[in-house]
Amino acid sequence: MKAKILIAAIFFSGMISAQQTQKKTEETKTIEEVKLSKKVFVKKSDRFVYDVASSPIAKGTNSFNLLQQTPMLSSTDGKTFKIMGKSNVVFYINGKRTLMDAEAITEMLKNTPSENIQRIEVVTVPGSEFQVEANEGVINIVMKKSKTNGYNGTLKMSNSQTFYNNPSSGIALNARQNKWSFSTNFNMGSWREREKYTLTNGNDTFQNNSLGTMDDPNKNYGGSVNIDYEINKKQNLGFSYNMRYNKSFGSVLDMTNFENGVLSNRTVNQEDAQTRNHNFNLNYEIKTDTLGSKLTSNISYLWFNRDKVSLGESFPLKADGRYSAFQQAVPQIINNYAANIDYIKKFRKESTLAIGTSYNHTNTDSDTRQNDFDGTQFVTNNTLSNHFIYKENIIGAYATFEKKFSDRFSAKVGTRFEATLSTGDVVGKPDIGFERNYNNLLPYATLNYAINDNNNITYSFSSRVRRPGFGQLNPSRTYFTPNNYIQNNPFMQASKNYNQEINYMYKNAFYANLSFNFAENAYGQLPLQGVETKLVRDENGNPTYDADGNLIKVTTKFLRYIRTNYGNNKQLGLTLGMNKAWFGDIWTTNYSANFEYAIYKGSVTKDPTSQQIPGDTEELQPYTIDVKTLNTFFQANNMIRLSAKKDWYLGVNYWLMPTREMEIGKLHTQQSLDLNIKKIMGNFTFLVELNDIFNQNIDDVRTIQSNGSYNTVRSFQYRREFNINVTYNFGNQKLKKAREVKSANDAIRSRT
Repeated sequence: MKAKILIAAIFFSGMISAQQTQKKTEETKTIEEVKLSKKVFVKKSDRFVYDVASSPIAKGTNSFNLLQQTPMLSSTDGKTFKIMGKSNVVFYINGKRTLMDAEAITEMLKNTPSENIQRIEVVTVPGSEFQVEANEGVINIVMKKSKTNGYNGTLKMSNSQTFYNNPSSGIALNARQNKWSFSTNFNMGSWREREKYTLTNGNDTFQNNSLGTMDDPNKNYGGSVNIDYEINKKQNLGFSYNMRYNKSFGSVLDMTNFENGVLSNRTVNQEDAQTRNHNFNLNYEIKTDTLGSKLTSNISYLWFNRDKVSLGESFPLKADGRYSAFQQAVPQIINNYAANIDYIKKFRKESTLAIGTSYNHTNTDSDTRQNDFDGTQFVTNNTLSNHFIYKENIIGAYATFEKKFSDRFSAKVGTRFEATLSTGDVVGKPDIGFERNYNNLLPYATLNYAINDNNNITYSFSSRVRRPGFGQLNPSRTYFTPNNYIQNNPFMQASKNYNQEINYMYKNAFYANLSFNFAENAYGQLPLQGVETKLVRDENGNPTYDADGNLIKVTTKFLRYIRTNYGNNKQLGLTLGMNKAWFGDIWTTNYSANFEYAIYKGSVTKDPTSQQIPGDTEELQPYTIDVKTLNTFFQANNMIRLSAKKDWYLGVNYWLMPTREMEIGKLHTQQSLDLNIKKIMGNFTFLVELNDIFNQNIDDVRTIQSNGSYNTVRSFQYRREFNINVTYNFGNQKLKKAREVKSANDAIRSRT
């Protein structure tokens, strides 16, 4: 009997064991099936998530190229990104805003291997906790992490051939030992640009034409140091330092000018400029519970210095012409002190409360000096020489609450309050100055509903303030020719922006986005034509007379691009897109089409920066904006795996932007076909790129007013480019990088 029981026990045990084995096998198969069908592009509560680690595209390239393949993102100039073809971008890394200016960010992205990235998050309507302006969107790059001690690094070398040959190189190092994390990078390169200009302006009675080129040699050096110390399991202390130095000595703009078809003069502007940018940040973080609640604080200091000196000369090419020249020095020094405190409270029922406060103090000093040649020597032009000092204080506070009501429905609401106090003064010129104090309450809300596993819909609303850049407020000029120039304006005011979006996603591959943006008191860089009449004066500044006793006058027609507020604009946009892999990830596609109906309305009738010496006069032709237009943008990115070993890839990318209208005029059709081929050999990656194969990426803006006035700006920038890139990864590639931290002066960086 015992034997039978024993046999039965063994039998049932075997059955149970077999069932468990079968169950484990089924579970294993299930897990494998989930892994094979892992979603690469998904919609979360307030953002789109591109899981780079699960995509075949993210192999052996750099972060910039990877972003170009990311759904909803586009780059038409190889330097900057836009979201859905319209919104400007602010970069975050691991949820913390980057501390670098736009050029430094581009260099950083091009020197960061794509293998270091876990995912890319695109936030089309940022919440109240983000420090952004206007309708800016956010790109958050989440880096891969590991607890492994050791070190790793990346060495990158590239060579680019456009009109000139431009080499560059960079190195990045990361180290981790127990509680200490350290990362640093350094990159350097030369970039010499050639740009060909065609400028035209006039009306039915006269015409000015200018033809010429600009050569701009640049030496770039940049780098950063990040140190993070884990005090204990709950507390971290971090320090970061970022720097960038750009040297552009010997830049030359050479233009030949015609008046009514007759050679008038040749103007040559020579410029030496250098930019230095240093940013320091100290960060402290403490976790307050096991749910993920934490308190963070930052103090930051930013120092930005740009020195620019130029010599502009005009050589006569007609019998009655005369030589003229000016010297100009336009320095700008920015000091920013900032601090912020943020607290995130996590609750057990999948809800989060975030509150924070910030303070920014900025002081800019711009001592612009201009000297004009009077025939024998250079004398100070007191009208165009301005020592402009701008001070700004921004006090901010925000609160957001996010709650997941069910597996399908979640919501997030919040508001941000900003108090801005600013003053601008020109030393010795009390008429050019202002004091502004204004407050803004900026609400935000988003609702996300997953209809089922294949359908998701989201609604978002936000309001933001757009403040002018510090350089745009400095009342200085940038000359194309003596009579064609950009005029900055210290009297520009901030604009208010309201943004709404409805987004629908199907099967995490197809999406549609409907958006509406309204800008109140919008500003831009607008062309003003006019006539300036000046008295000819002697060396003592006294008017001169002809033989008949009449005052001698000189009349000049000019085109002045002034930065100023003009009115309101509205934009209704629709984006349709697809991100999908085919044939077992052999062919990966990222296609999108953007349609935008825009209304720009306003006018500019005067130049508030104009200062006339008694006896001189100036007449401006009003510039009226009344534009209703449909703008479109199309993009198709393809990545094809050429080998079963996954070591050869072919990229075929194309974008088309048909003629579109803007506040400044009509931008004519632009397009670009780009090809690249990539070979992976162990730790080495070789990438060859050919961009803008047919030389169709040209800036051509034309403006026609109802009164017959017109102007055109055609800029050919030689964007056809042949690149060879070699990247070598060494060390432990699973190493965790130093903790990226948020800087207190995030909002200031984009305005330098």
